[in-house]
Amino acid sequence: MLSILKRYLIGKPLKTTELGEQKLSNTKALAILSSDALSSVAYGPEQILIVLATVGAVAYWYSIPIGIGVLILLLALILSYRQIIFSYPHGGGAYVVSKQNLGVIPGLVAGGSLLVDYILTVAVSVSAGTDAITSAIPILHSHTVFIAVLLVIFITILNLRGLTESASILAYPVYLFVVALVIIIVVGLFNVITGNGPQVTHSPIGTTIPGGISLFLLLKAFSSGCSALTGVEAISNAIPNFKEPSERNAAKTLTMMGLILAVLFSGIMFLAYWYSITPNAEETVMSQLGSEIFGRNIIYYFIQGTTALILVLAANTGFSAFPLLAYNLASDKFMPRMYLLRGDRLGYSNGIITLGVASILLIIAFQGKTEQLIPLYAVGVFVPFTLSQTGMVIKWLREKPANWFPKMITNLVGALISALVSIIFLTTKFNQVWSILVFLPLIVYLFLTIRKHYEAVGDQLRLNNDIPDKIKGNIMIVPVAGITKVVERTMQYAQGIADEVYAVYISFDKESEQQMRDKWETWNPNVKLIVVHSEYREITRPLLKVIDQMEQKAHENGFEITVLIPQFITKKNWHNVLHNQSSLLLRAYLLHKRSVIVTTVPYRFKV
Repeated sequence: MLSILKRYLIGKPLKTTELGEQKLSNTKALAILSSDALSSVAYGPEQILIVLATVGAVAYWYSIPIGIGVLILLLALILSYRQIIFSYPHGGGAYVVSKQNLGVIPGLVAGGSLLVDYILTVAVSVSAGTDAITSAIPILHSHTVFIAVLLVIFITILNLRGLTESASILAYPVYLFVVALVIIIVVGLFNVITGNGPQVTHSPIGTTIPGGISLFLLLKAFSSGCSALTGVEAISNAIPNFKEPSERNAAKTLTMMGLILAVLFSGIMFLAYWYSITPNAEETVMSQLGSEIFGRNIIYYFIQGTTALILVLAANTGFSAFPLLAYNLASDKFMPRMYLLRGDRLGYSNGIITLGVASILLIIAFQGKTEQLIPLYAVGVFVPFTLSQTGMVIKWLREKPANWFPKMITNLVGALISALVSIIFLTTKFNQVWSILVFLPLIVYLFLTIRKHYEAVGDQLRLNNDIPDKIKGNIMIVPVAGITKVVERTMQYAQGIADEVYAVYISFDKESEQQMRDKWETWNPNVKLIVVHSEYREITRPLLKVIDQMEQKAHENGFEITVLIPQFITKKNWHNVLHNQSSLLLRAYLLHKRSVIVTTVPYRFKV
C-alpha cells in the first residue's frame, strides 16, 4: 500500500543513465533558482517602509535613496558571484570558496549559515505567500499556519518527483509573476506620468527631514531592504544542475536574474513611495498597490494570485540548493553520508525531506509570522556573502591571474558592503537575530564532531600489514524460550556451523525449570542446556551474565562467540503487536558487546 502511494505521489524510479536528462535549461533554471530572489520584491520594499513608518509617512521619501543603495549592493553581488561561478564551476558557492581560501572553520560557518538560511527561505517564502492569500481572502487569517504547512508538504512532494518536473511546473507561476509586476509597474508609471496617480500627497524627496529620523534608523531600514537580495547566491551553489556548458549558462542566468530583480524592485519601491502606501498587518504593500492602481477587479486578483504563487514556490530555491550544499558537506564528511545518496527520481531526496520537515517545524514555532523570520533569514545569508567575497579577494591576491586586479576590487567592494550589512543587522536588530550567534557555533561544532567520527571510523576500517589472530573455532549460544519448530530450526543451523553449541533458558520458577530440563534431555541431549533462574523475571541481564562467562572461555581458546537468536516473522505486519518481540530488544543489547557476533534465524509463518 505504501509503495503504491509512493509511486503515485513521486512517480516511477528513474535509471542512473537518465541523470543527464535532469539538467536544467536557462529558462527553467531561472524559474527554479531565481524564484526566491524575485519573490523578495513582494516583501523587500515593505520591510523598508515598516521601519520608516515608526517615524511617520513624512519619512517615506527616504525609501528612494535606500532603494538605490540596495541596487548598488545587488550589482556588486551579481558581479562577484559571476566570478565565483567561473572560478568554482563544480558548485558549492560560499561554502567551497570560504573553505578553500579562508580555512575549514570559515567554510563551515558559511555552509552552516546557508543550510539554516535555506530552511528559513522555505519558511519565509511560504509564510509570505500565505499572507498574500489571506490578504485577498481575509476569512482565512485564522488558518495561516495550517495553510503554510500544507503548502510546504506540496512543494516537498513536488521536488521529490525530480528537478526537471518541478522546474517545468514552477516556470509558469514565476514568469506570470514577472508579467504581473511589469503590468503593475507600467500602469502605475503611466498614471504618474499622465497625472492620473493618487490624490494623496507624498513627501517630497530631500526637502523634509522629520523629527525622530536618525542614522541608526536609516541603517536599520537599509538592512531590512537588503532582504530583497536573499537567494542571489543560489545559482552559484547549483551550477552542476545546468546543461553544458554549465558555468556559462549559470552566469547568464545569474545576470538575467539580476536585471529582472533590479527592474522589479526599483519599480515597486518607487510606486509604493509615490502612492504613499502605508504598511499594515492586515494587508501587504503589494495588495494595497494593486488595489490603488486597478481596484479590486480581475487584474488585482491576478496580481495577488501570482504574487502568492511565487512567494510560496520561491521556497523551491531552498529545495534546489539545500540538497546540493548538504551533498558538498557530506562529501567532506561534515554531514551524514545519507545526503550523498540519490533517490528514486535522481534527486537528493534525504536533503529534500530534511528541509521540508525543518521548515514545517519553524513555521509552527513562529506561527507563520513572516516579519519575525525575515531578519534572521537575511543575516543568515549576508554572513556567507561576506565570507565568500573575502575568500575571492584572498584567491586573487594569492594567484594573481590575468586581469586579477579589477576582479579583486569587485569582490572587495562586495565583501565590504556585505560585512557592513551584516554588522547593521546585528546591531539594529540584535533582539531578533541574536540566536545566530548561538546556533552557528553549535552547527560548526556538530560538523566537526561528525567529521571526527568519520575519521575515527576510517582509521578502524583501514587495512594494515598486521597479521590478524586466527579464529580457531566458534561457540554458539542460542537463547530458547521453549521447544518449538523455530527453536528446532535454529538448533539445526547452529549444530551445522559451530564447534560448540549451548542453549540458554531463563526460568522464572522452579517448576518450569525442571520441566524444561526433562523435555530438553529427551528432545536434544547432544546440546548442553544452561538454565538460569531469574528472580525478578528479567531475560536480558541473566543472559548477558552467561555470555560474559562464555567470553572468558572463548578468549582463552581463541574461539569466537556467536549468539544465534530465533525469531519468527509474521505474514502481516500488524500481527507483530500480537507477539512478544523480546528478540529485538535482546539483539539491540547484544549489538553493543564488542566481542560478540549477533545473528538471527528467521522462521516465517504461513498465516
